[in-house]
Amino acid sequence: MKKNLIHHTILAIESSCDDTSAAIIKDDVVLSNVVASQDVHRLYGGIVPEVASRAHQNNIIPVVDQALKDAQTTVHQLDAVAFTRGPGLIGSLIVGMTFAKSLALSQGIPLIEVNHLQAHVLSAFAQKPYPDFPFLCLTVSGGHTQIVLVQSPLDMKIIGRSIDDAAGEAFDKSGKMMGLDYPAGPLIDKLAQKGTPIFEFPQPRIQGYNYSFSGIKTAIKYFLRDQVAENPDFIQDNMADIAASIQHRIVTILLQKLRKAARHLNINQITIAGGVSANSYLRKKLKEMGEKERWTTYIPPFEYCTDNAGMIAVAARFKYLEGEFVDHSVAPLSKWTI
Repeated sequence: MKKNLIHHTILAIESSCDDTSAAIIKDDVVLSNVVASQDVHRLYGGIVPEVASRAHQNNIIPVVDQALKDAQTTVHQLDAVAFTRGPGLIGSLIVGMTFAKSLALSQGIPLIEVNHLQAHVLSAFAQKPYPDFPFLCLTVSGGHTQIVLVQSPLDMKIIGRSIDDAAGEAFDKSGKMMGLDYPAGPLIDKLAQKGTPIFEFPQPRIQGYNYSFSGIKTAIKYFLRDQVAENPDFIQDNMADIAASIQHRIVTILLQKLRKAARHLNINQITIAGGVSANSYLRKKLKEMGEKERWTTYIPPFEYCTDNAGMIAVAARFKYLEGEFVDHSVAPLSKWTI
């Protein structure tokens, strides 16, 4: 196998859920990051695993081809191929993993497995300036809500997590109650910009740095039920204010626990990652809190918030430099923690 530790070019593939993505990283610079989304799931109000895996099969070759073209690179110039091993949907993971194995074998180059959650955390290194170690990363998405203590690129520890629903799930399910399309999170963000958080929702009382969002979801359900019983047009008449109120509570919950962890651990390097990190209110409030707490905050560009191969490439590069490769017997993992 050819391996160049001084200068290296890596192809990374992400296929953990419903986005097919490929990226090229050369040394520490992401040259391309192509994502093909699957809008078909809107018809079902959520991700359908079988539909997702079939779409990955259709998208994987054109996406990789485009990533190579955008980076002005050929497969013969690659020094390694990386792929998301998990966590995620097994069928979707198999498509990306199988393609990566085949390409690596055909070119005689190493294979790198990447933990999807670790890649989200390391998306902070996709664009300079980079955070210093140690730092805290608030990872928020439709499937995960975690506070991660990062001592080094390959040394991470989850110190807080949701004990039930993820923050992104709370956004989506709350939006569904309001009659919004899936995924509702971005729609709530857009509506909230025109509203005011005038409706009060409860603050969970969870010990330590852990989160809970099932209670607020239930509270929103009964709040809307009671209000609609009095005024059938309540939701439509107050859509923006409802969205602003839901968003305010979820973001407040997220940041209060992050602040608690940062203060207790005396860490002032803070990053966010995951799909919900694209939320404009979260980004705004994190910046405001960072100024008050004297943090140095790192907020990723939007292209590195949702699932993408750019973050997989960044994580793969750190593993490449440490010589952490896998053989072709590796299998996908539907569940895989940091």
